[in-house]
Amino acid sequence: MIGPWQIALIVAIVLLLFGGKKIPELMRGLGSGIKEFKDASKEDEDPKIDEKK
Repeated sequence: MIGPWQIALIVAIVLLLFGGKKIPELMRGLGSGIKEFKDASKEDEDPKIDEKK
């Protein structure tokens, strides 16, 4: 289990590596990637539902 100290250490390392200005850009890219993954997984489920009908 990850504790609060480990999370704080990870955040500090990320800030040191990428700097404060790059973080929002990275999070935006991560969010769009997750959204695309969810959309693709929903598209895969739809044909299976139609076949059962």
